[in-house]
Amino acid sequence: MTPAALELDCTDLLCPMPVIQLGRRYTEVAVGELVAVLARDVAARVDVPAWCRMRGQEYVGEEMTTDQVPRHLVRRIS
Repeated sequence: MTPAALELDCTDLLCPMPVIQLGRRYTEVAVGELVAVLARDVAARVDVPAWCRMRGQEYVGEEMTTDQVPRHLVRRIS
């Protein structure tokens, strides 16, 4: 697993809540650090990268946790 400065457990939240949580909390990490968003909602695969494009942040990619929960990685750019 890629280390992240902040991990948001949005496992049981439905769209649009994972990106709302990301938007509220990504500024808690320093520029250059990673935020991980755990989300089972399939919409997060589209929503998190789209949020990054709209907010000027970097979508690093998706990986699976050992429990098979998608983990979306976002690097704070600004």
